[in-house]
Amino acid sequence: MNILEEANDIVNLRSEEKERMYGPFNEGMERAALILSGMIGKEVDSDLMYKAMVALKLSRDSYNYKEDNILDAVAYLAAYNNKKSK
Repeated sequence: MNILEEANDIVNLRSEEKERMYGPFNEGMERAALILSGMIGKEVDSDLMYKAMVALKLSRDSYNYKEDNILDAVAYLAAYNNKKSK
């Protein structure tokens, strides 16, 4: 399976077990944005959280290539695209 298919599985074909463990993808990003907003005292929206997570994964990859970092970055981009295209 290629990385795009894997990202699709993570974002769009998420198992019920993952959904129970981590919650809906976008809802998790919205919650993370609220938590970060409270931590830094500035409003952060879920759009920025998606972008920050992609940046984190690419930053990690700049130190040491791991396919998992790229897979996660692609999955965050796919989830962000789903959110924006609704």
